[in-house]
Amino acid sequence: MDKLFVFDTTLRDGEQVPGCQLKSDEKLEIAFALESLGVDIIEAGFPISSPEDFKSVSLISEYIKNTTICGLSRAVEEDIDVAADALKKATNGRIHTGIGTSESHIKFKLNSTREEIVERAKHAVKYARNRVAEVEFYAEDAGRTDNEFLARVVEAAISAGASIVNIPDTTGYCLPEQFGEKISYLVNNVPNIDKAIISTHCHNDLGLATANSIAGILAGARQVECTINGIGERAGNTSLEEVVMIINQHKHITVSHDIDTKKIIPISSTVSEMMNMPVQPNKAIVGTNAFAHSSGIHQDGVIKNRQTYEIIDPEEVGATGSEIILTARSGKAALNFHAKKLGYILDKEALKIAYKNFLVVADKVRCIEQSHLHDIFKNTKVYA
Repeated sequence: MDKLFVFDTTLRDGEQVPGCQLKSDEKLEIAFALESLGVDIIEAGFPISSPEDFKSVSLISEYIKNTTICGLSRAVEEDIDVAADALKKATNGRIHTGIGTSESHIKFKLNSTREEIVERAKHAVKYARNRVAEVEFYAEDAGRTDNEFLARVVEAAISAGASIVNIPDTTGYCLPEQFGEKISYLVNNVPNIDKAIISTHCHNDLGLATANSIAGILAGARQVECTINGIGERAGNTSLEEVVMIINQHKHITVSHDIDTKKIIPISSTVSEMMNMPVQPNKAIVGTNAFAHSSGIHQDGVIKNRQTYEIIDPEEVGATGSEIILTARSGKAALNFHAKKLGYILDKEALKIAYKNFLVVADKVRCIEQSHLHDIFKNTKVYA
């Protein structure tokens, strides 16, 4: 199986979310957790952006030794120099440099031409390659870049020394079919593409970041750039946990990874707490409701066999197990399940009476507590 390199940018793109800024020691703590999780590359920051970010990249480079440490830069010599200085102590250091390639970026952001963009891309990669052993090139806004020109820029970057070429859907614009076709186009039309790894970096503006990343992997990308909990600019980035578990569930996606999935929930909680970024309850894999069941039909199925409504074993991602939540939508099976947990034995008639009493309470309170259940069962004249 082909190896899929997992590139985590929680500490760079994820930290760009307002209110999520971290100090260098906090970044280091998360970096240790990411290393333990099994990510291949940690994008530790954007060194030229601030003294604290330079310090963070330097600190992480000094202490994290089993994972490649990456620093971001623009296609500017000063950026590249600062990134290289920050990475001096890295066992495996990488500079991630690049430039916008879409018509929008070339015309309005960079006030440039296609020819100038190609030359600037080549110069940045060559310059960075003289400072570090490994250079990744990003074509910003590749999602909205004409494929023919994108292929031209990618070929130039590889010729200049880039061993990884990042194809970002910077604005989250692409549909999965479009993004997959873009990766396929590069595989088939860039003469030297065999000399580099294609990477995806998808944003979630239309809720398609993970789907686009999977489409890219199926088309030949072998690095995926993602974040814990999908945090990132605007609507966020591709979620690491979603990509990994999709690959685990769908065996026809013939790539391997080194992620220890049992550490997903713990690192999700750490990142959420340290970056002051709550995880939405219905978030896939790591949300508090990801393995919770409150509908009577679902509860009955899960009680009989977890796989009827869960395709992932909660323990596989570090969760404690499935949860049967009692609400007014719950059925007799769920009530009897909780009765047994509390030590009450209900025959068929007692369960029927207890359930009627339960519904009266459930319609009045938002959350059913154990005290409510004890009252219900005692009033039904059943005993522990």
